[in-house]
Amino acid sequence: MADTRQIVGGGPKKVLYTLATIGRMGVGKAAKALTAKNACKACAYGMGGQRGGMTNELDEFPSVCNKSVQAQSTDIQPGIPEAIFEHSIKDLAELTGREMEHLGRLNTPLFKARGADRFTPVDWEFALAHAASQLEATAPERSFFYSSGRSSNEAGFLFQLLARAYGTNNVNNCSYYCHQATSEGLASTIGKATSSVELEDLTGADLIFVIGANPSSNHPRFIHMLKNCRERGGQVIVINPAREPGLVKFSVPKSPRSMLKGGSEIASDYCQPRIGSDIALLKGIAKAVLELGLEDRDFIAAHSSGFEAFAADLAGLGWEEISATCGISAGEIAHIARQYGKAENAVFAWGMGMTHHIHGVENVEAIANLAVLRGMVGKRFAGLLPLRGHSNVQGIGTIGVKPVLAGDVLAKMEAEFGVSFPTARGMDTMVCLKTAEAGAIDSAVIMGGNLWGATPDTAFASRAMAAIGFKLFLTTTLNMGHVHGLGDGEVMVLPVTARDEEWEPTTQESMFNYVRLSDGGIRRLDNVRPESWILGEIGARVLPGSPIDFKGFSAHARVRDAIAAIVPGMEELADIDVAKREFHIKHRVMHTPEFGTPDGKAHFVVTPVPAAATGQLSLATIRSEGQFNTIIYEEKDSYRGGAERDAVFLNGEDMAGFGVREGQVVTIASDVGRMQAVARAFDLPRGSAMAYYPEANVLVGTAVDPRSKTPAFKSVPVWLELAAAEA
Repeated sequence: MADTRQIVGGGPKKVLYTLATIGRMGVGKAAKALTAKNACKACAYGMGGQRGGMTNELDEFPSVCNKSVQAQSTDIQPGIPEAIFEHSIKDLAELTGREMEHLGRLNTPLFKARGADRFTPVDWEFALAHAASQLEATAPERSFFYSSGRSSNEAGFLFQLLARAYGTNNVNNCSYYCHQATSEGLASTIGKATSSVELEDLTGADLIFVIGANPSSNHPRFIHMLKNCRERGGQVIVINPAREPGLVKFSVPKSPRSMLKGGSEIASDYCQPRIGSDIALLKGIAKAVLELGLEDRDFIAAHSSGFEAFAADLAGLGWEEISATCGISAGEIAHIARQYGKAENAVFAWGMGMTHHIHGVENVEAIANLAVLRGMVGKRFAGLLPLRGHSNVQGIGTIGVKPVLAGDVLAKMEAEFGVSFPTARGMDTMVCLKTAEAGAIDSAVIMGGNLWGATPDTAFASRAMAAIGFKLFLTTTLNMGHVHGLGDGEVMVLPVTARDEEWEPTTQESMFNYVRLSDGGIRRLDNVRPESWILGEIGARVLPGSPIDFKGFSAHARVRDAIAAIVPGMEELADIDVAKREFHIKHRVMHTPEFGTPDGKAHFVVTPVPAAATGQLSLATIRSEGQFNTIIYEEKDSYRGGAERDAVFLNGEDMAGFGVREGQVVTIASDVGRMQAVARAFDLPRGSAMAYYPEANVLVGTAVDPRSKTPAFKSVPVWLELAAAEA
């Protein structure tokens, strides 16, 4: 078993890694990339913009992390040599994700003809004309548009505008595979779909819950806030099946004291429920709060509804059932409740460990219930904080890249442009792909990301993507999704500018509802184009008679004027490029108990305890320290004992019971697939397993949460298959 007890997150090794990465980038290029007035392109925690590339909205400097440097190292690569495209797509498909990422930047449009086995570099005129002709030949209802969270607000707005003017509401973003359950769960409880706190609120919290998330790997700058909370006498309660070393102790590079003493203690309490049992645990904490008389009765009476049903449900739930389900004793749960009861200001932060379940929405509702129980929503320094992934995934949703728009937003958009948009309900991401698998999607426009790699059931993803006759990709680099699942149809791949290369300023929104302005303007490659320019060109060709002047409207100032007029809370966007004044979106941060529900109150929601998974093991797919979403920067995970991408992490006692040795190659199986993996012992509850995403997607089925349509990447029933000689 790899001993991870001595592993400390961050620290000198990460500093040296950053220096080495900057060395490969070139100090001059790295400095230019990291200090220019552009928002960080990594996670949605956010930094950069008009305060400077390594400064956050609290004017803290340097606000930079390993993820920022890794992301920038990709952007400043030279163009992929055209000789690479003399190789077949089959050859390219043999590369790993990391190898694909390090080929370089895409600097020429690529075309794969029907039945062809390789890409051919083409010029922009051919690429745009051919893409437009394919979309013109497609019935709009037989198409879908998908965007990652990397794109700007301006490009995203134009993207969904083009799709709807073209005639489809099949418009999606990557949140359907990550935090859509959060949006649904917050809407039903507090009437808002995003964080109720701003970054400054973390500076006054005396308790921060970190639930189903591993920010030491995925949001490293959040660790700084956790460290500060501990140092001012506050508590950090981590709820996570896996005991992640970086959440136990982390050496914060920007803190000399933390570095000198060999790391800072992060978790004051570390609770490890079984995978998928969070509702039982959260209800147990709420039950203990009530039994100990620690609830805020005045807040409940004045600012909530549904408490009686909520309390009655908890009263009927026995401690024996709670502990048997989640694996946590009543005593430990009561201890957490007492810690919560002592807190004056508590923030609840969570990640995809909460949303990636068939009951993901209910998980979020259970968190919100717990916050409302003590009046921890609707005041300074307390509230609800979903830890969102990509840098502008929240902004992409705000400006309308989703299948269903609010009625008032749709009406304003139609009035603004003098057009009527389709009325049919748009399909979510999974339904789009299942429709494609059934042969009913002819064209897809995919802006950024790796939809193939992000989709559960890799065999299904390949079938669905391959069945689409024409696929148009907009991307900065090639990834696995550009060489897998292509089928016999046509494929066009167009190279786009990175955020700091945009021809005009763009805007992005952080997980704290904070909108930044990125200057762009850096020139690195000679044959890349902004997404908005490409969309304007295609719109003008596909819809020449439209009242929307797509070419003219691709000017970002015009797009921002439209967003400001149409999207509630975004009014300040209209003059952001002139005033250089970044802002929080109106009516989202909640410092007073005014909720967005019809009755203006927070709603308690009864959340049933889900049935236990019916497998030998329950598997959660996870990210490594050296990756971001589907992008693999490093093959080994320094925070998990140097484990490689083919690892399966198991409880040590389970391994002994199965007769499995450390480092043994095993087959892990589910109802949808199998994969060979190397067994690694890890601090997990009995019956739990973890494996890396996206490699372990071969094991994940396509069933979704019925409310959010989010797949269950985190609670997959699996089993080990051992040959007689191995057993």
